[in-house]
Amino acid sequence: MTALAQTRLQARWPPRVFWILAALLSVAIAAYSARYLLHPPRTPAEALGNPLGVPWLVVHVGGAVTALVLGSLQFAPGLRRVGAHRWIGRTYVLGCLVGGAAGLVLAPGSSAGPIASAGFGSLAVVWIAVNLLGWRAALDRRFEDHRRWMIRSWALTLAAVTLRLYLPLVGVLDLPFLPWYRAIAFLCWVPNLIVAELYLRRRA
Repeated sequence: MTALAQTRLQARWPPRVFWILAALLSVAIAAYSARYLLHPPRTPAEALGNPLGVPWLVVHVGGAVTALVLGSLQFAPGLRRVGAHRWIGRTYVLGCLVGGAAGLVLAPGSSAGPIASAGFGSLAVVWIAVNLLGWRAALDRRFEDHRRWMIRSWALTLAAVTLRLYLPLVGVLDLPFLPWYRAIAFLCWVPNLIVAELYLRRRA
């Protein structure tokens, strides 16, 4: 193997490993969350204690599950060759917009109070905005801008994964749940977005 080929392999390998891991986690979280679609909550108590959870939790989960399952596929180069990227991308963006809009409705009803509401509400607003900007860039055929916006979108979609990675740690480390849940309302997505920005700057 030449030095150039080895350098290219080293450059591609970490993102590829990350993509595979993110895809597996996304499918697992989507399958776990789909229980709300199979057995919709009938009372706020069944909807995570959110008074707005019926019916908006089901709408949010439906959009988010769609985004989780389809999002990781968008980074597979083979889809561009077979022409599936555009249609999967449209469905992904629709899932993000539906999930984000329903999440914005749900945020004020968080049982963890206004700090958690602010965290999840901000995530919903940024998630919607990033996807609209990415969609607009694709319509204008600004494909590099589109790709950058959709990387940010995917980082925000992965908040569903990082949220469920943080929550078990609270119990394992025997931390007070409510204060940490309020912190996780921001930690589940702000670091993701920062990592995406650092990646985009490095790539540029």
